[in-house]
Amino acid sequence: MSTHFIYDERLGIRLPHLEKEWDMYTKEEQAEILLEWETIRGKIPDRIIELEQQINEKQRQLGEENDFALSCMLNSEIASLASMINDLWIWYRMNQTVTNRIHQ
Repeated sequence: MSTHFIYDERLGIRLPHLEKEWDMYTKEEQAEILLEWETIRGKIPDRIIELEQQINEKQRQLGEENDFALSCMLNSEIASLASMINDLWIWYRMNQTVTNRIHQ
């Protein structure tokens, strides 16, 4: 595991943590970083599925919940999970832009 990535507790994946500008890395270092990122990126859809399953369970609970305070809590948890999914999709798509620029 390289020092170019740190684990993000909220998203449940490792994210880039570059200590210098991209152009300051050698081509070999850039290739290693991109290869590692591709491995991490490949796990993002599975992580999204996990979060979607949690949302589905919370929505099921919400449908059965009669207590207003608990309903609000479940709605908040659902919103938080949806925010995580949105952020994961941003990270997943970001690599496409980076990869396209490198190949040009």
